[in-house]
Amino acid sequence: MAADQGAHAQTGTLEIDGKTYKLPVRHGTAGPEVVDIGKLYGQAGLFTYDPGFTSTAACESKITYVDGEAGRLLYRGYAVEDLIARGDFLETCYLLLYGELPTVKQKHDFDDKVTRHTMVHEQMVRFYQGFRRDSHPMAVMVGSVGAMSAFYHDSTDIADPHQRMLACIRMIAKMPTIAAMAHKYTTGQPFVYPKNDLSYAGNFLRMCFSVPFEEYRVNEVLARAMDKIFILHADNEQGASTSTVRLAGSSGANPFACIAAGVACLWGPAHGGANEAALKMLAAIGKPERIPEFIARAKDPDDPFRLLGFGHRVYKSYDPRAALMREICREVLAETGGDPLFEVALELERAAMADEYFVEKKLFPNLDYYSGLTLRAMGFPPAMFTAVFSLARTAGWIAQWMEMIADPSQKIGRPRQLYTGATRREYVPVAKRG
Repeated sequence: MAADQGAHAQTGTLEIDGKTYKLPVRHGTAGPEVVDIGKLYGQAGLFTYDPGFTSTAACESKITYVDGEAGRLLYRGYAVEDLIARGDFLETCYLLLYGELPTVKQKHDFDDKVTRHTMVHEQMVRFYQGFRRDSHPMAVMVGSVGAMSAFYHDSTDIADPHQRMLACIRMIAKMPTIAAMAHKYTTGQPFVYPKNDLSYAGNFLRMCFSVPFEEYRVNEVLARAMDKIFILHADNEQGASTSTVRLAGSSGANPFACIAAGVACLWGPAHGGANEAALKMLAAIGKPERIPEFIARAKDPDDPFRLLGFGHRVYKSYDPRAALMREICREVLAETGGDPLFEVALELERAAMADEYFVEKKLFPNLDYYSGLTLRAMGFPPAMFTAVFSLARTAGWIAQWMEMIADPSQKIGRPRQLYTGATRREYVPVAKRG
């Protein structure tokens, strides 16, 4: 394909079997140029083939930008490391939703709205009792989030801007309560109601770990670490779960159903479940002396072992979130008493980054590498790791959903396929089949 620079807009020329087609080339504020193939089928009767959508932009967005080569993550133009150093998670939520950082008054009002919506309908307590006692927390969350549309009818009309924003506030406010209830239910402990005088992260920790008849005091070091973890997980461009939320939303589905779809997608071991897998790998290595053995196995094409928590579809240099999570992990372990697997993780990272094999293949640590260690040190069982992830990612999901609904050019998602099955066949009655 050749690109042409016209007087007003750049176009690309696609030549197939001697025929040429002009396709517009669109420019974002950052990232590669995009060839618009929206009218290709109408012009040429052709689709493009892109398994996994690795080279396809499915939407236009102003929310999050990942520079995979430089290792940068920007929320509305702000570097994630700056938001972690200077702000808090609810400020990040406001930024993702509204596009700008809040003023003092705006932040106070937003925090107050979220705080006043942290309770869930009391009938949802009985809803939880329908799950087996040993249910995975993510299974409970998928059902519970989807069920919210049955409890909050006044925020499901997507044509009403007020109801859309009310749904956003409710999702951000109630996800910590829903996740904490899932944790309590699967551990056989009574539910803990939210407490309005606590911070967002502190409230979540209290709902997860306080027990009756014992005073629970929020550890501010852990609460601040939890808040940073939420910011790191808030959004990451058009990942599988975010694309799922957008695709569900394109049909006009209510926001609670869309977020439930995102939770279900995030549950996959190749997505949100990767942090648990990375922790299991570190436990299998066990001690630093065994690292050379596992490095050699990871490089052996005949060995199925791979370094989990390394590499990313988009980040082709060091994932900035991994560096931040490593320092959060260090802070948490200094407070909780340490973990020998942290030393294994540090040494494995050092060994891999000193090996040309991993550097050439751009297999750098990602967010999942240190997050499992961090969450375990805070007291969460592995089954809750992805639930914490989904709690935080709800901020990005709901912002992406809002942006999509407000876009007048949005159409219902309808990917096409390269069909390789049988062509039309004649039906043969069962008695005549050989």
